[in-house]
Amino acid sequence: MTVKRPTAELLRSVAEDLGMSVSDADIASYLAIMQANFAAYDVVAAMPDYLPMVKYPRTPGYKPEGEENKYNAWYVKTRIEGAPAGKLSGKTVVLKDNICLAGVPMMNGASTLEGYTPDVDATIVTRILDAGGTIVGKAHCEYFCFSGGSHTSAAGPVHNPRKPGYSAGGSSSGSAALLAAGEVDMAIGGDQGGSIRIPAAYCGVYGMKPTHGLVPYTGIMPIEITLDHTGPMTRNVDDNALLLEVLAGEDGLDPRQYNVKTEPYTQALDGGVKGLRIGVVKESFGLPNSEPDVDVKVKKAASTLRDLGATVSDISVPMHSVGLAIWNPIILEGATELMMRGNGMGTNWRGLYTTSLLNAHSQWKHRADELSDTLKISMLVGHYFVKHYRGHFYAKAQNLSRRLRAAYDAALSQHDLLLMPTLPLKATPLPPADASRELYVQRAFEMAANTAPFDVTGHPAMSIPCGIGDGLPIAFMLVGKHYDESTIYRAAAAFEKAGDWTTM
Repeated sequence: MTVKRPTAELLRSVAEDLGMSVSDADIASYLAIMQANFAAYDVVAAMPDYLPMVKYPRTPGYKPEGEENKYNAWYVKTRIEGAPAGKLSGKTVVLKDNICLAGVPMMNGASTLEGYTPDVDATIVTRILDAGGTIVGKAHCEYFCFSGGSHTSAAGPVHNPRKPGYSAGGSSSGSAALLAAGEVDMAIGGDQGGSIRIPAAYCGVYGMKPTHGLVPYTGIMPIEITLDHTGPMTRNVDDNALLLEVLAGEDGLDPRQYNVKTEPYTQALDGGVKGLRIGVVKESFGLPNSEPDVDVKVKKAASTLRDLGATVSDISVPMHSVGLAIWNPIILEGATELMMRGNGMGTNWRGLYTTSLLNAHSQWKHRADELSDTLKISMLVGHYFVKHYRGHFYAKAQNLSRRLRAAYDAALSQHDLLLMPTLPLKATPLPPADASRELYVQRAFEMAANTAPFDVTGHPAMSIPCGIGDGLPIAFMLVGKHYDESTIYRAAAAFEKAGDWTTM
């Protein structure tokens, strides 16, 4: 197989893109010198791609309609049976549709990716199947995952089963909705700014964003490598801990993984909270868009943990108030460069590159007008600052991320867990079809002040339902030390056993 050689005109265009001025003689000379490079590309092109083996048989499945998809949460239904026995035997699992499942369509919420079918299984897919789980399909997510609401997917909005017409949260919108509707036992979500915890809070399920790198992201469409997280979403704490046990650990293919420490998380579930020190973060309450009943219910949850034997005290972490600001340059510039201009893969990291996804996703450049407004605005901001400020603010925000992590670590040196509202508000009505752009974008990003900072710092954080207001769930979040998911599960399980959260 040979790669296409550039014409003199095409090479001149490439040079101009790089700011070079070249003469006809330069072009001719360069083309002659480049022949050895092109020959090396021919060798690589002729070799097979080095991809992991797909172990379990499956069918492409189908797109359910009507009553079979009443909340518009399903993208594809299929059934892939795992090993005959294992920790997940008898459990049904749905995947967020940014996760590669070989032979089954994937669109990641985006019209520009529709029609793509992966040729690899993500590492977590293989782990679920090896553990005896049954994968039953793919759940809708937001347009390239750029929304905390559930209204931006090219396939239409996902409805909250607890109150149709209201947001299910995003970007793992379908995963949370299918759990809340009781249609699956377990789900996988992704989280770069809160996209596991936001829909978990809106829909009243349990969502764990693990420590950055604890669960391999291999075979999942990246957004920004330093922010990418994937993890379990379930209807109870036991299943959440069980699923994380299966998912966690290094795979040797993901550069996000470093000094990973795993634990038998299910063994922590009966530990109770007696002796735990929990700090209630003052700066996470009373935000400009905080709803009073949310703050009240979350403080009541803190009191319940105190009644169960924990030492609960109010603390201040001043840097929490700027965590969302620090997150902004990282997600906006980083995602624009890696996920979009880098065709979903980028360069300068070792691991598994999903080349078929790279090729399919690259077509967005010819269809950019189809992108969601949430993504367009994010890209415009990101590219502006890369082009006119040289990536200075991305770099500065990454430097500041160390200070932000140190601020949380200082609080966690005096406390075992931090507690706060997962979100300042409950699920909002889905924007109408004729909604203004301003409302459309507001509904996508308004809820992330408490969630996004922990994507920057990588701390594990879990959303736990703790009450109902106006028929909609309210949740609190527990944050732990890096790789200390077990302590979060201790407290979450104790709270769950304290009573039915829907009547709290």
